Amino acid sequence: MKLNKTAIEAPEPKVRAPRNRTLTISPNEAPHLLRETISLSMPASVEEISGKIIHQDIFDCADYLPDAFIDLLLIDPPYNINKTFVETKFTKTSSSNYETWLSRWIEKLLRCIKPEASIYVCCDWQSSASVQSVLQRHFIVRNRITWEREKGRGATANWKNCSEDIWFCTKSKDYFFDVNAVKVKKKVIAPYRDHLGAPKDWEETNSGNFRLTHPSNLWTDISIPFWSMPENTDHPTQKPEKLVAKLILASSQKGDFVFDPFLGSGTTCVTAKKLGRRYSGIEIESEYCQMAVKRLTQADNDTTIQGYHDGFFWERNSLSDQKANKLKLASTTTRDMFDE
Repeated sequence: MKLNKTAIEAPEPKVRAPRNRTLTISPNEAPHLLRETISLSMPASVEEISGKIIHQDIFDCADYLPDAFIDLLLIDPPYNINKTFVETKFTKTSSSNYETWLSRWIEKLLRCIKPEASIYVCCDWQSSASVQSVLQRHFIVRNRITWEREKGRGATANWKNCSEDIWFCTKSKDYFFDVNAVKVKKKVIAPYRDHLGAPKDWEETNSGNFRLTHPSNLWTDISIPFWSMPENTDHPTQKPEKLVAKLILASSQKGDFVFDPFLGSGTTCVTAKKLGRRYSGIEIESEYCQMAVKRLTQADNDTTIQGYHDGFFWERNSLSDQKANKLKLASTTTRDMFDE
C-alpha cells in the first residue's frame, strides 16, 4: 500500500442543521486540543503513554513503545482501497503489497503485546483474505466477526456492499473472554413456557418479553454514527462506540490496557475510558487527534454508549424499550429503599 501526504487546502466550514450533533472543532480550540497529544522520540514507559494520544506515524514511534503492555489490541487500519484522510492518501495496491505493508507494522507491535492478549483487526471483504493471511502467521486466529452496515449505496450489477469483517485472534491459548458481558437483549416474538406456564429462558416484563442471547459472530445490531448521534464525527470510516464496546467488554477487564495504532477520531480510547480501561493510541492526522482529545474530555461527564444499557446490549431501534427498562429499574430501586 502506498501512503502519501498530500497538500490539501483547508475546506470551508460545513453548514450544519440546528439539530445536527456532529462533533465540531473551532479554530480557537484546535491548537489547545493538539497540545494534549504527545510524540515519542525515545523509549517510553506505560505511565507516559497511558491516557495519551500519540500524534505520529506508526512507523516513527512504534520502536519507542513499551514492551508487553497491551492486554487488548484493536486495529482498524486503512483498507486496501483508494481513500484520502485529510492529508494522508492511501492508494489501492496488490494483495501481496498490502500484506507486506500489514506485516511491517504488525511485526513492530509484537513485542508490545502480552502473552495472554487478544487482537481484533477490522477490514472489508476485499482485504479480508490478506488480513487473515498475515494474522495467522503471528497469532492464533479464533474467529471472524461479520457485522452489518445499514448504510451503503445500492448496486445495479452487484450485491449491495453493507458488511465488514473483524478478525479475532489471541497470542496464545491463555486468554480472557467474558461472554456474559456481551449478551444481547432481544424481544421474544414467540416465547416458550415450561409445563407450569412460566417463561422458559426469557423474561416477562411490563415493557415486553425479552431474552438475553449469547453473542454470535454475525452482528446485525450496529448503527453507524450519523448526524443525530453525539459520538458522530467527520471521520469517513468512524466505527461505532457500541461495536468497540463489545470487543472491549468481551476481551478485557477493568484496568487492562487497550491500544489502537490507527486511532482515527478516537473511538477506541473514548470507549475504553467509558468502560474503565487504560488506553492509548496512535494517529497521524492532526484533525483527528483534535477530535479524539475533545471526545475524551467529553467522556469525563458522559459515559453512555448508545445501544448499551444496564449491563447488556440492545437490538437496533429499541430505544423505547431501553427507556422503559430504565424506568422499571429506577422504580424497583426506589421501592426497595422504602422497603428497608
